[in-house]
Amino acid sequence: MLRPVYFVIGLIMVALGIIGIFVPLMPTTTFLILAAWCFARSSRRAENWLLSHPRLGPVILAWRQTGAMAPRHKLYSIGGMALGLLIFLLTARPAWWLAVVVALALLACAAFVVTRPNFTGDTASRSAG
Repeated sequence: MLRPVYFVIGLIMVALGIIGIFVPLMPTTTFLILAAWCFARSSRRAENWLLSHPRLGPVILAWRQTGAMAPRHKLYSIGGMALGLLIFLLTARPAWWLAVVVALALLACAAFVVTRPNFTGDTASRSAG
């Protein structure tokens, strides 16, 4: 019953991932991992297409198999978090306690990213982050 919903969400995630190739600070890999997850629950054909894609598939497979990320993608992710925090602090001018909470949450996310194994496959290092 939810298969069509998962399929549509998967298509949206693929579209967002492709947009992320061209838009700075917008993640690509995260959306593609979510798309693969949705397709696994809705369409084996779409999942197989995504996983066998020469540019996008290896990154998703590396994540599924070992939780690995390309070092370049880690750098983009942490840089995006730092820039997002800076923009938040400068534009929202939050109370000190809220700034600390947001900074700690982003620090925890950055720690997670840094502790992932490195995937240095040629295809993954060439695909967008």
